[in-house]
Amino acid sequence: MKELSNPFLVYGYDSPRYFCDREAETQELLEAIQNGRNVSLISPRRMGKTGLIHNLFYHFQTQNADIACIYIDIYATKSLADFVRQLAREIIGKFDSPLQQMGNNISQLLRGLKLTMEFDPITNNPQWSVGFQPQESEQTLDTIFQYVKDLDKNLVIAIDEFQQINEYPEKNVEALLRTYVQNLHNVRFIFSGSKQHLMMQMFDSPKHPFYSSTQRLHLRPIDEHIYYLFVQQHLQSKNLTISEDLFHTIYTTVDGVTWYVQSILNKLYGLYNDQQLTEEDFRQCLQAIVSSRADDYNRLYQLLTSNQATLLTAIAKEHCVQSPTAGGFMQKYHLKAVGSVQRAIQYLSENEYIYPTEKGYIVYDRFLAFWLRRK
Repeated sequence: MKELSNPFLVYGYDSPRYFCDREAETQELLEAIQNGRNVSLISPRRMGKTGLIHNLFYHFQTQNADIACIYIDIYATKSLADFVRQLAREIIGKFDSPLQQMGNNISQLLRGLKLTMEFDPITNNPQWSVGFQPQESEQTLDTIFQYVKDLDKNLVIAIDEFQQINEYPEKNVEALLRTYVQNLHNVRFIFSGSKQHLMMQMFDSPKHPFYSSTQRLHLRPIDEHIYYLFVQQHLQSKNLTISEDLFHTIYTTVDGVTWYVQSILNKLYGLYNDQQLTEEDFRQCLQAIVSSRADDYNRLYQLLTSNQATLLTAIAKEHCVQSPTAGGFMQKYHLKAVGSVQRAIQYLSENEYIYPTEKGYIVYDRFLAFWLRRK
């Protein structure tokens, strides 16, 4: 197996060697899929949902060749037509043999869809794209799922940021997808999402088609001690060491959120060799990361009204705020009327500047919070 130049991945997935823990969660997903249950996977963004899904796929691909795995991120989709195009791109032709691709399966699709084939410039493998009018989205979706149903293969389809279908202008998407999901006996689904309230609505409310149709899995931060042992092991390749106290400082500074921990460790690993890492090394590293994002953060900040910006900065400085409309908090940060604070909370929440936790509101982007504390 090829060794990576930096073991602390910030993007993508390589193998279990560079993937910290999640053993219990991986086994829970494996057991659910193997026993015919769909799963709704819920956590804030950057906690590691995508990595967990690809870790599950790695296990399937190395242990069970009869299960094909498909990952689709629909965060950027704006309509059912966008969803259908993305689904088609990831599915059509991927699991047919070359003979099948030129044979019945694709031929039957060609009769109903405007399919065009191109070749991947790197792998030289054929890729299919689908052309259709938006008003044909439902008919096209039906054709694609019929194709999936007829495949002589079991599939796992993971749809990331699944709550995005609530933003589509079409109002029947949940019901439409639920109809196909319950009738595709050779497919198990993982519905992954980062907007907890929307995901829980979709899967917990009797008013929604997906009500009580999945096994729930909430993703929490990786256990700190297990993470520390993982970090120690990989730092040794550059003769770097880190104390448990320093790792605790890093971990708690970003609330144990995987992507932020990995970003800091990735930077530290790239900067230093043959030494004991210190708290000053960490502080300089964090400062460098935040400074590199300062222009972006400033643009985001300028989009806010004065009241929204004041509230966001106040939450960052407090780290966590249980009640932003409490008199003492409003007075301390010179906030205006309760109504304007409530409107600011709604806007900041909807646009993912802040996030409600069990303990209170926090700034979603931990590096943005650090930048705001310096203002």
